[in-house]
Amino acid sequence: MVFSREIEAFIKEYIQDIGNNTAAIFAGAGMSRGVGYVDWPELLRDIAEELGLKVEKEHDLISLAQFHVNHLKGSAKLARKILEEFSEQAESSESHDILARLPIGTYWTTNYDSLIEDALKRASKVADVKHNISQLNNTRPKRDAVVYKMHGDVTVPADAVLYKEQYERYYETHAPFVTALSGDLVSKTFLFIGFSFTDPNLDYVLSRLHTRTRRNHYCFMRRESGAVGDDEDVVKYKARKQELRIDDLKRFGIQTLLVDDYPQIPDILREIEARFLKKTVFVAGSAENYGAWERNDALTFVHTLSSKLVRANFRVVSGFGWGVGSAVINGALETIYDNPEKFSEDQLIMRPFPQVASSTTNLPTLWEEYRQRMLSLAGIAIFIFGNKLDPANPGEVINANGMIREFEIAIVKGAIPIPIGATEFAAREIWERVMADPKTYYSDKDWLVPLIRELGDPDFKYPELISKVLNIVQKLNK
Repeated sequence: MVFSREIEAFIKEYIQDIGNNTAAIFAGAGMSRGVGYVDWPELLRDIAEELGLKVEKEHDLISLAQFHVNHLKGSAKLARKILEEFSEQAESSESHDILARLPIGTYWTTNYDSLIEDALKRASKVADVKHNISQLNNTRPKRDAVVYKMHGDVTVPADAVLYKEQYERYYETHAPFVTALSGDLVSKTFLFIGFSFTDPNLDYVLSRLHTRTRRNHYCFMRRESGAVGDDEDVVKYKARKQELRIDDLKRFGIQTLLVDDYPQIPDILREIEARFLKKTVFVAGSAENYGAWERNDALTFVHTLSSKLVRANFRVVSGFGWGVGSAVINGALETIYDNPEKFSEDQLIMRPFPQVASSTTNLPTLWEEYRQRMLSLAGIAIFIFGNKLDPANPGEVINANGMIREFEIAIVKGAIPIPIGATEFAAREIWERVMADPKTYYSDKDWLVPLIRELGDPDFKYPELISKVLNIVQKLNK
């Protein structure tokens, strides 16, 4: 897919921020709606009519909500109206799921629903949700992400921030949230999703974005093209106003990313996920013996390949396969510890397979779950060796069916397979399958087929194989 120059630059920068653990999301109301935005005037139409006003003539919708509270001498009805609407209209989206799968650790939202934390749970992640001040003092064990619900939660309607007086006093009533947000705005790159010009939250959020240290942030915005029935002058007026709005956002360090329509946003997020995952390489392998390879050559090959992947700034995932996993891990760690200022322990992801069934799950099921999770972390999968002792015939070595299963999972998850057929066994079996039908596995990458074919040549020495594999991995990331 071809993106604009601005969006292409954003994708590259945001992937780097994700890798550095400095990416954050700010979700507006549109994040919870399939159409991409919340129609706030429609949401408050009944409220306006109760006051004898027409919502079409009102521009300050937060003040409109305040008028309703003043009129009824309380906010219970307003809270019920807005929170019920949000609960009924909230829809989990592909954007939620993509973002939850990515290693993004910070979410801020003005929404009251639970869609972000629900998506994180589906991605097998632990969300530490903060919707009141007391929760800021506590840290949930083993959390993967913090979700700051700065305007409250649908489960506690009495505490929700809904009308003007609450916004005006937010600095006093929610000072710890303001402090936390200010700190994140300095240290992280935010992507704003789900805000529109008619979203009354936006201006109040922006008022909190003044920080002494300026950092680039981004927001998606639909390109203004006018509504059905608008004449040429109205279209030009809306476009001009959008230009001014985009320029104004720059005061807060926010760069606007224009899309023709909201469904383009998941396309961009999918591209971010695909490119990010290609920076992570899953090394699949096991070896009871090394076939025609000398043991030392085989282990040096695996060790050096892992080391050079880390040196090339890739992340390496290993399931600690028998006869191979130790060399993968030692190669990665050697490079990391030789230059800890340049390389990070985060570049090595170890997922040793469980050896004992749990009280509720048998071992084969646990192994399948582990494989599914490991392969979900990587965009490239390298297959080497792949054999084990035959449990039915002691002393006999057979191809490892577990590695074949990892290949199958990799294909389903969209990872690009790199079977090194020259290492024989299951890797050779996978290589032959790929070479028999390369279009299925490399449909849009014709250039890759001859390079993979070379990896099946047993006459190549291991330094040449390493060079060829690194060349493939680096080309896939250009």
